[in-house]
Amino acid sequence: MYMRRAFYIGRFQPFHLGHYSIIKSIAQDVDELVIGIGSAQKSHEPKNPFTAGERVMMIRHALEDADIAHYAIPIEDLQRNAVWVSHIISMTPPFDTVYSNNPLVIQLFKEVGIEVRQPPMYYRNNGYSGREIRKRMIAEEDWKTLVHPAVADVIEEIHGVERLKQISKTDID
Repeated sequence: MYMRRAFYIGRFQPFHLGHYSIIKSIAQDVDELVIGIGSAQKSHEPKNPFTAGERVMMIRHALEDADIAHYAIPIEDLQRNAVWVSHIISMTPPFDTVYSNNPLVIQLFKEVGIEVRQPPMYYRNNGYSGREIRKRMIAEEDWKTLVHPAVADVIEEIHGVERLKQISKTDID
């Protein structure tokens, strides 16, 4: 039996409702989804506050109610774009389609002959971006409405807001 399996990558800093919506949309077209957690080696930075393991937890808990067969796999950055796709392929189950809106990701997968589809962007202007959510966390503004309740629970469990506020300071603060 042939499994239709796709690959979708993001940093998920944090995993938000835009990601959730894209994944639900992709799941309508495939049997399984491989979710690459990009920049897995990065954490405890203002742009990348959460560890790969914490992001795995966010994704797993958010998708528990979605009935989507998936694998969430941390992928460390490779500073050589020419071999990045082979690195991805070596780290994941086989897939035949990639979903991305990132121009570099699209180019690199097309160069090796893997089909790339661009999913719709869900409400980017309404705050569904990691940058906006992190900004709201630091400013103590509403951010929980932009993430799945299970993701908010993970962030609270790991004291993610407090961490982000602390690591966003400078020695001048």
